[in-house]
Amino acid sequence: MRPFQYSRPGGLDHAGQQLADGAKAIAGGTNLLDLMKLEVETPAQLVDLNPLPLGGIDETEEGGLRIGALVTNSACAADPRIRRDYPVLARAILAGATFQLRNMATTGGNLCQRTRCFYFYNIDQPCNKREPGSGCGAIGGHNRIHAILGASDQCIATYPGDMAVALAALDATVQIETLKGRTRLVPVREFHRLPGDRPEKDNVLEEGEVITAVILPPPTGGKHLYRKVRDRSSYAFALVSVAAIVRMDGDTIGSASLAFGSLAHKPWHDPRVDALLAGQKPSDALFDKAADVLLDKAEGQGSNDFKIPLTRRTLLAVLREATGDAA
Repeated sequence: MRPFQYSRPGGLDHAGQQLADGAKAIAGGTNLLDLMKLEVETPAQLVDLNPLPLGGIDETEEGGLRIGALVTNSACAADPRIRRDYPVLARAILAGATFQLRNMATTGGNLCQRTRCFYFYNIDQPCNKREPGSGCGAIGGHNRIHAILGASDQCIATYPGDMAVALAALDATVQIETLKGRTRLVPVREFHRLPGDRPEKDNVLEEGEVITAVILPPPTGGKHLYRKVRDRSSYAFALVSVAAIVRMDGDTIGSASLAFGSLAHKPWHDPRVDALLAGQKPSDALFDKAADVLLDKAEGQGSNDFKIPLTRRTLLAVLREATGDAA
C-alpha cells in the first residue's frame, strides 16, 4: 500500500471540495482498502465520510424510506421496516459477504463497489477499467464470471453486488449532494453505467459529489424473492442473481419487477420483461418467453457461455416460486 493523507471533513461542502481536488472517499472501506493494498487504487488522500450526518433510516412523506448513505448493511437488513415492507432488500444484503463485512459496509459504499474481474485486480495484466487504453485481458482470457449483457469491446466486467440488484427491482432512487450545494436524484437503475468506451467510469457520480441517501418508494406488497446462484453457499459473488417482486391479482400476474445481478456492468433491469409478465396467467411457456426477451442480445465470451442457460433456468425457478409453481 502506498502512503496517503487522511482527513475528516467538517461538513458535506468540505468533503465535496476535497473530493473535487482528487481525494478518495472512504466509509467502511471494505472494498477500497483491499484495492489499495493491491495498488489497484492509489489515492494520495482519503476523506473519511463517517463524521458526516448521513446515518439513520427515516420514513418519507410519500410513505417510503430514506436510508442514509452511512447506514451499515447489517443495520439496513435488520431494520424491522425493511424486513416487513422490503424483504427483497434484506435478503439480498444477507446473501452478500460475511456478517463482519456487513457490519462495516455502508449503503453508499456498497453502491460504489468495483468489479471483481481478475484482470482489474492484477496490476500486471491489461485492464481498460484500471488503466484506460491498456486493453481488456478478459476478452479472450479467463472470463467465467464476466458479462453476457451490455458489454463492449473495451470491457466485459460485471458489477458484483447484491444490494443494488434488489434496489433496482424496488426502483429506488439515489440522493446525491453536488459540489454546488444542490441535491440531485438519480434512479438507481440509471446510477451505474455500461462500459461503452469509458469502462473506467463505473457510475454517474461527478467530481465532488457525495451520495447522501437511498430512497425507497412506498411498499407495493407482493412476493419478494432474491435468488443468488454461486459456486459455494457463502462468501461468494453471484454467477447469476435475480431480485423479484411479483404481485398476483387472482390467477394472473398483477405486476412484476425483476432485476438481475452479475450479468452486466450494472444491475440489469429490462422493462420489457416486466411488461410481458403483467396481466398474464403464469405458465412455463410465459416464463420461457420472458427469458427469451431478457436474453435476446446475450453473448458469451467462451468460458462464461454457461451463464446464458443458467440465467434462463434461474429465472424460471424464481417465477415459478413467485407465482405458485406454474406448470
